[in-house]
Amino acid sequence: MLSKATSVEEYIDALLDDRRLIISKIRSILKENLPAGFHEEMSYGMIGFVVPHGIYPAGYHCSPKLPLPFISIASQKNCIALHHLAIAYNEDLHAWFTESYQTHCKTKLDMGVGCIRFKKMDDIPYNLIAELASKMTVTAWIELYEDKVRKKK
Repeated sequence: MLSKATSVEEYIDALLDDRRLIISKIRSILKENLPAGFHEEMSYGMIGFVVPHGIYPAGYHCSPKLPLPFISIASQKNCIALHHLAIAYNEDLHAWFTESYQTHCKTKLDMGVGCIRFKKMDDIPYNLIAELASKMTVTAWIELYEDKVRKKK
C-alpha cells in the first residue's frame, strides 16, 4: 500500500489521526538521530531517508536515477513499517537490533529482510528506533552497500 503523495507533508496529511501522530513521531526521531548527509524525500511511496546523488552519484542499482535509499517509514494496512536496508546486510547490526528489541518491547519482533513491522501501535520502541538511526553514517552505508549489494550485480 504505497502512497502516490509527491511530498512528505502530503503523505502525512493523508493519514488518519492516530497514524499521523505515530509516523510524525518516527519521522522526527529519524531526522534528529540520523547522521549528517541523509536527505528526506518520498521514496518508493514512503517517507524515505536517502543518500542524495550529490554524495553518491551512482544512485540505486535498481534504478540509478533514484538516490540510494537507507531508511523508509510507511503506514501500511495492518502496521507501521520501518524499512532499514543496512540491517539486512550488516549481521552485527541485525543481531544488535533483534537482541535489543526484546528489552524494549513486550511483543514478538515481526521482521522481514530489512523490514520491521509494528502492529501494536502502543508498543513501538521509539528509543530503540532513535538508537538504530544513529548507528550508521552515510559513508558506512555506502561502503556496506557497495560491498554487499552492488558487488553482487
